[in-house]
Amino acid sequence: MRTYQSPLDLVRERSPERPVALVRPDVLAVAAQWFQANFRGDVLYAVKANPSPWVIETLRRNGIDRYDVASLPEIDLVARHAPGAKMAFMHPVKSRAAISKAYFDYGVRAFALDCQDELAKILDATGHARDLDLIVRLGVQTDGAAYSLSGKFGVSADEAPALLLAARRATEERMGVSFHVGSQCMRPTAYQAAMAQASRALVRAGVFADVVDVGGGFPSIYPGMTPPALADYVDSIHRGFDEMKVHETTELWCEPGRALVAEASSLLVKVELRKGDALYLNDGSYGSLFDATHFKWPFPVKLVRDGEASGELRPFRFYGPTCDSIDTMAGPYWLPEDVREGDYLEIGQMGAYGVAMATRFNGYGDTELAEVGDGPMASQFGLGPRNISTPRVEEEDARKVVRFSRPKGAAGKKRRKR
Repeated sequence: MRTYQSPLDLVRERSPERPVALVRPDVLAVAAQWFQANFRGDVLYAVKANPSPWVIETLRRNGIDRYDVASLPEIDLVARHAPGAKMAFMHPVKSRAAISKAYFDYGVRAFALDCQDELAKILDATGHARDLDLIVRLGVQTDGAAYSLSGKFGVSADEAPALLLAARRATEERMGVSFHVGSQCMRPTAYQAAMAQASRALVRAGVFADVVDVGGGFPSIYPGMTPPALADYVDSIHRGFDEMKVHETTELWCEPGRALVAEASSLLVKVELRKGDALYLNDGSYGSLFDATHFKWPFPVKLVRDGEASGELRPFRFYGPTCDSIDTMAGPYWLPEDVREGDYLEIGQMGAYGVAMATRFNGYGDTELAEVGDGPMASQFGLGPRNISTPRVEEEDARKVVRFSRPKGAAGKKRRKR
């Protein structure tokens, strides 16, 4: 992977014809160290957010040694790029073959479930193993999320006690609870409310949890979508955990995806044609811009041109390269009014659910990879649009940057309830 000082340097040197994922490992390192320094528990990276090998390898180098995986390909990816890492198979519905291979071939011991049938399947596929960590996924309210994840998974409040009791009896190891407050959660107290729901379910079941997994949902910054400081989220989780009816050795887990990787990558695309306010790009909804199309996600955009650009901005809409008419991104995307064919655009905050969503429809979908040394377009970690020589940033405001008071190598150690 080639390294460039900035996207403009890449354009000057190569004028790429294919979309380029611009990656910033040092930015990812800052995010990884922030979570380990500020979250009072185990941090499991949600691999689905960005399964690129460079992401797994960077996280491993920066102390993340636990991963939330949802499929056998993700398990194999982590095994190859982070040997020895602990994995939790957190998809609530898995095939028997996937469960068996994960357990016997990859040593996975943690499995999520949200119904009695899935519990029976896990037990059968592992030969009724007694060394399982069984994590019950609870259905919770997701009012504070930009994208709700409540419709497909999660046992209801009425059925949760019986399932918790069955899981407790099925293993000699850990039984836990998990939930997901929804993607891009904009309300920190949503976690505390969900933990109160989980606590009530445990009381009704008459069992203690060995693990409380608050899932993902930690947000990033996008135009018109600026969340509260990440410190507010972990503070809410810590308050909720202290209020839960759990024992002193109960472990606290989280599964950040978006908040870890969103800032660490952007997308460089080329304008193939302009028709009025419509720009035809070499990437689109079947590539890395799925969210821009289907969820109208407000990604930041800027012109990357070697030369002067108009100071006047105007709104544009985008079309992707395929022949499908739904390959459309309505925007509006504000760019200099003289943008033209042959120009390059950088679309920021694309590290989460960008390249992970790409297909090969119509023969498109190939994305190059290049490392750049400048900062993200926006940051929750105090990183400006500048070169980043090291992730070891020092500032007083812990809401924005990483605190590095913990000794090297301590990041992955478990923290118990306190």
